[in-house]
Amino acid sequence: MEGCKHQDKFRFILFIISLFLLWYLGKFFHIDTETIQGLLSKIPFVYSGLLFILLYVIVTFFIWFSKDVFRLFAAISFGPYLSTVLIYLAETINSFILFNLARYLGRGYLEKNLEKRFKNLDERLNKLSFFWLLMFRGVPLLPFRFLDLGVGLTNISFKKYLLAVILASPVRILWLQYILAGVGKSILDNPAVLQEFLLAHKNLFVFSLLYCLFVIIVFIKIKHKE
Repeated sequence: MEGCKHQDKFRFILFIISLFLLWYLGKFFHIDTETIQGLLSKIPFVYSGLLFILLYVIVTFFIWFSKDVFRLFAAISFGPYLSTVLIYLAETINSFILFNLARYLGRGYLEKNLEKRFKNLDERLNKLSFFWLLMFRGVPLLPFRFLDLGVGLTNISFKKYLLAVILASPVRILWLQYILAGVGKSILDNPAVLQEFLLAHKNLFVFSLLYCLFVIIVFIKIKHKE
């Protein structure tokens, strides 16, 4: 029993160190999109698509806060729809890796060492309905990385979470990829291009407003449940 406790503690420490190292190394991780784009343009789509998925999984594993540059590159290189499919597949792979990383390294220790007030929160999270998992996965303000890791630390089954990932991710990804494909690289130098693009595409503008309204309603619901 004591050996199991020490093993859980060691895994949790390893989990925290791993997250810190990933964050720290990500600060020095440079994405040379021009080179990648040139490489992918020279090979057939089947291979370039597979290579992109591999690169996306590796890049986003290290870069959690600035991966939008890589998504912008994908939107320009593959267009809004193909880039959505590729990122969707890559994010599904990411969810498997990060969820199980958190579950294997962190869950055991937290389950046995949480204070009473956090145990109550843990119990509530474990009872989280599938509907709320769908909502969390669809909210654009919640980074996929943190959600994958956070749910992995709870007792929610991976099968349940994976289904939420599969069903809720496409709309959120397509929405962003469609916008990025429309504004292109000019958004890096002139953020006002985004506003101009949305105003010129009224249907997308209305959808974006509704999407933002959806996010607000979700957070109000969460606050109300607390």
